Amino acid sequence: MIELDERARKLIGEPNLAHLATLMADGSPHVTPVWVDLEGDKVLVNTASGRVKDRNMRRDPRVALSLVSVSDPYERVSIRGRVVDIRNGEEADRHIDELAKKYMGVDVYPNRRPDEQRLIVEIEPESIY
Repeated sequence: MIELDERARKLIGEPNLAHLATLMADGSPHVTPVWVDLEGDKVLVNTASGRVKDRNMRRDPRVALSLVSVSDPYERVSIRGRVVDIRNGEEADRHIDELAKKYMGVDVYPNRRPDEQRLIVEIEPESIY
C-alpha cells in the first residue's frame, strides 16, 4: 500500500465525485460515479449490495478511481488499487448518512430504499497519478 499525498487527500476530502472503474466478468470496464471518503490511507466507497460494482469488486478486487475538482477541472487525481474489505451493517448505514452530509448537506441519505443493504468498500491504493 502507498500513502496518499496531500493533493489526493484534499480532493477526496472535498465533495468531489469520483468515477470508479471495475471489471465486468468478460474483462470490459464498468465505470460509475461514487461518493468517496478516507480511512487512513484507504479510500472508502459506499454502495448497496447486489449492484453491478459490488458484484464486480467481489469477483475481481482491482479498481481505479478518478477524481476531478468541481472548482478546477485541471486539479485531479487517479488512483489504482484493490478492494481489501467490504463491510455492512450499522456502520455502513451511518457512513452513507455522513456522505450525504458531505455531498448533499443533509443529515440523512434521502435515497435509501428500505430493502437495500448498504456496504462500505475499502480500497487500498497501489498507485497514484
